[in-house]
Amino acid sequence: MDRIFMKTALELAVRARGRTSPNPMVGAVVVREGKIIGQGYHLKAGTPHAEIHALNEAGQEAKGATLYVTLEPCCHHGRTGPCTEAVINAGIARVVAAMADPNPLVAGKGLARLREAGIDVTLGVMEKEALRLNEVFIKYITTGSPFVVAKAAMSLDGKIATRSGKSKWITGPAARAFGHRLRDWYDAILVGIGTVLADDPSLTTRLPGGGGRDPVRVILDSRARIPPQARVLTQQSEAPTIIAVTSAAPPERLKTLRESGAVVLVVNEGPRVDLAELLRILGSRGITSVLIEGGAGVHGSAISAGLVDKVAWFIAPKIIGGATAPGPVGGTGADDPAGASALERVRVRRLGPDILLEGYFKH
Repeated sequence: MDRIFMKTALELAVRARGRTSPNPMVGAVVVREGKIIGQGYHLKAGTPHAEIHALNEAGQEAKGATLYVTLEPCCHHGRTGPCTEAVINAGIARVVAAMADPNPLVAGKGLARLREAGIDVTLGVMEKEALRLNEVFIKYITTGSPFVVAKAAMSLDGKIATRSGKSKWITGPAARAFGHRLRDWYDAILVGIGTVLADDPSLTTRLPGGGGRDPVRVILDSRARIPPQARVLTQQSEAPTIIAVTSAAPPERLKTLRESGAVVLVVNEGPRVDLAELLRILGSRGITSVLIEGGAGVHGSAISAGLVDKVAWFIAPKIIGGATAPGPVGGTGADDPAGASALERVRVRRLGPDILLEGYFKH
């Protein structure tokens, strides 16, 4: 029964995917005599937590009931009060938590507070699912660095474009729609200046039926070559555009970019933007996740530097061919297959005729 009710709490939590940053996704249900009497989930940062919604819905019947929650209740004052006190005051008899909170401000203290109050606590029910749900939050809260996903769409023979440079469209509508869903989920999208110069992309979220949230657009542009008329600079969007440059970028170009409304980050000296340093800066600005949609050069640099946590690789059942047609990952690559960057926890799903392969790098 614990797994059944925790599954409901997890399903509630995921409803807010892409909306809670920098907070985790959390779902909660209050159960009495085998029936759910209250439920809720964290909608977005700064609003009541999942436990509060569930307890409010349960009302007086929460006394003596069991609370199922996907993450250890918080015990500190932030933009909202500590959930542990609300749980204690409601008279909850038992708390079942999927996982402990990795936030150093909590990290077991919430569960300890509940036990001190005489509440029976169970930890670890569907923990694996809860860890996957909040993989972004876990990476960010423990390291201060964004969770990084590399996304690419390629043909069966590993081409992201034809020899003439055409890439629209390798995958079908279902795969492209899911790609926009990824943009809706993650805080920022990152591409290189080569992609901007070649395709002039908008890098916005365009979901079927409308809606969605635009990610922050991050452009790697060492020498500030981006044209002032580029769509990432001129389109209407609530999300800002960040241009990451080096000290080699001409000051007059930086002035023009700032006047256009872009945020300009001078990341480092040298010919190329230091990706590791850029990610550190983005994390300090509250960006918890980055979706890399850049070309082969950006993917190659990020993967070889060990900066990518997860891949989302779309594979179309097409053979493009051509010795000069580009692949999704550049750089020097591995000398031997044994030295290739390996993935674990791999999942494969169908999206229309295409395949989406997701996996995690071993760090």
